[in-house]
Amino acid sequence: MPKINDTIVILYNIRSVYNVGAIFRTADAAGISKIYLVGYTPAPLDRFGRARKDLAKSALGAETTVPWESVKTIAPLLAKLKKNGYEIVALEQDENSIDYKKYKAKKKTALILGEEVRGIPKNILKECDVVIEIPMHGQKESLNVSVATGIALFRILNI
Repeated sequence: MPKINDTIVILYNIRSVYNVGAIFRTADAAGISKIYLVGYTPAPLDRFGRARKDLAKSALGAETTVPWESVKTIAPLLAKLKKNGYEIVALEQDENSIDYKKYKAKKKTALILGEEVRGIPKNILKECDVVIEIPMHGQKESLNVSVATGIALFRILNI
């Protein structure tokens, strides 16, 4: 299936291989152009080039349909994406965040998702053009990163 947009996803230090697999599956459903796996985020292939069965279990084959690339550090990636015309958008709870429903993508978009417990560090948030957040109305402070990814992507892309 051809990708329908210029939106990419950046997974920054996501620990859970199952979350990564679920995000691959959502990215495929949304027509995402590419996923960047940053830091210690697990990739569909292990360090020996073998397919990861645990990731494939939650991705259900999307790890073979969505282009991906592993990178060690995020700063050079963000600089490259900005140079190539991407708007850098973080999904994070922050004092400077806006409601995700108020965000309107103006150009190519790179959506950053952060580590499950600590989120996206402040130094990375400072490099972002926009920080969006999904308001929480219950007692829990956040959603699972794979669930939040789906909610944000489908809203941003108006799917």
